[in-house]
Amino acid sequence: MAIDPDFRLDAPRLRQRFSRAAETYDNADMLAREISRRMEERLDYIRLTPRRILDVGCGTGSDLMRLSQRYPDASCFGADISRAMLMQARRRSTPKSSLLQRLTGRIANGLPLLTADGNALPVRHASISLVWSNLMLPALHDPLPALQEAHRVLETGGLLMFSSFGPDTLRELRSVLPTHAGERVHRFIDMHDIGDALVKAGFSDPVMDMEMLTLTYADLDTLFEDLRATGGNNAACSRPRGLSGRHGWLQAREAYEKLRRDGRLPVSVEVIQGHAWKATAKTVADGRAIMQFHPRSGSTPGKD
Repeated sequence: MAIDPDFRLDAPRLRQRFSRAAETYDNADMLAREISRRMEERLDYIRLTPRRILDVGCGTGSDLMRLSQRYPDASCFGADISRAMLMQARRRSTPKSSLLQRLTGRIANGLPLLTADGNALPVRHASISLVWSNLMLPALHDPLPALQEAHRVLETGGLLMFSSFGPDTLRELRSVLPTHAGERVHRFIDMHDIGDALVKAGFSDPVMDMEMLTLTYADLDTLFEDLRATGGNNAACSRPRGLSGRHGWLQAREAYEKLRRDGRLPVSVEVIQGHAWKATAKTVADGRAIMQFHPRSGSTPGKD
């Protein structure tokens, strides 16, 4: 499934929805926490001692705190498009100050946080050892610019680790909603398109896999509440502003009810996980090849 150039996400609306969700996100992010746990398990099999870690799309900071605990000697930074999310992350990461600190005004600071778009990171070139991105890619209609930025800020030998949702996510909901008036369910990028974007961005040896998870809900309203609470509701530029009136809603609900099994409504989630390395560059920025010359064995440079 190729990336559709006509499909666009409304970036200001996304930022607004994530900001509104900042207060409720931690109560509804069970899926993100589970995916984070699975991502961290992969680190057990990867030899890496990062000096600097950047969590892109850090949200309220749960992953950032876990990474700082896993790698206590590393400098950890978080970046997110929503300042409201970062305020929650600041509260989470700032140590409680002692009475002496409060009296002297020496209040401990939390982890460094950046209000930034993943497509334009205010981070120096080749300064990061590990770029971590848990479910940031679904907020993009094209992953390539963000992956290029991740490649730019990584040092040679640095690692990108990420997760995303695939096209079959929310497929039940997509199947019951009318399609004649525009995008009614958020569209997600196919794993193979992400893989192609990783190669174009310059990454080496990308490794990805996909698995299907099925969540269950007692009713459709609870699903919608969770989507709103995490800022995950539809933000396509082509989204309709209504659902064909009350009749359209009733039809959608009735169609979804037919999918009920064992008293619960199924919700499919296609989880994509992957990692890739930044290898030694073979070309410079203008495309010219880098050629390395090594002295012959036994010879001394500068002498015949």
